[in-house]
Amino acid sequence: MNGDDYEKILKRSRREAHQLLFDEYYNYVGTIVFNQLRNVGSAEDTEECISDVFAKMFFVLEDQPVTGDMKKFIATIAKRTSIDRFRTLSKRKEISISPDDEMFSGISSDDDLVAENERSELQRIVAECICSLGEPDSTIVFRKYYYNQTSRRIAELLSMKPSAVRMRLKRAGERLRTALAERGIKEELL
Repeated sequence: MNGDDYEKILKRSRREAHQLLFDEYYNYVGTIVFNQLRNVGSAEDTEECISDVFAKMFFVLEDQPVTGDMKKFIATIAKRTSIDRFRTLSKRKEISISPDDEMFSGISSDDDLVAENERSELQRIVAECICSLGEPDSTIVFRKYYYNQTSRRIAELLSMKPSAVRMRLKRAGERLRTALAERGIKEELL
């Protein structure tokens, strides 16, 4: 749907125009909002923010119509609204935590801190070894195992064939095992 189509439908029926815009762009807006709020917000926060994005869009479109493709307009409103919500949620999260909170009762010994430091160090070493694989192998490994992307999706992003991605992934895995073994990290630790 472009801006001109939206305006034509809006002249007929405001409700129908809003519903069509919502149906067509809900997933797009949801992806933008989720990516911004995934580390600080709950599912309810995300849904509320998506609703706010559409409400703002409807208000803005009443006053200033958009001509042509609406995707950039929608992305701008979604990003700005979700960034504002991220800031609000981050502040609330920082303020609401106190040392008396139950969250801190789980940290009872230095053993937890030592284990966490060991995990962080292990993650750092693994990331270094992956980066040492070079391009495009390091990108393929990160996208496959950190972002859970399929070989087909990775192939699209890197302009390769899925079979080439799978072959590079297999060879990169062998080189990564060797590099980790040289640094004293056994496969079962991962």
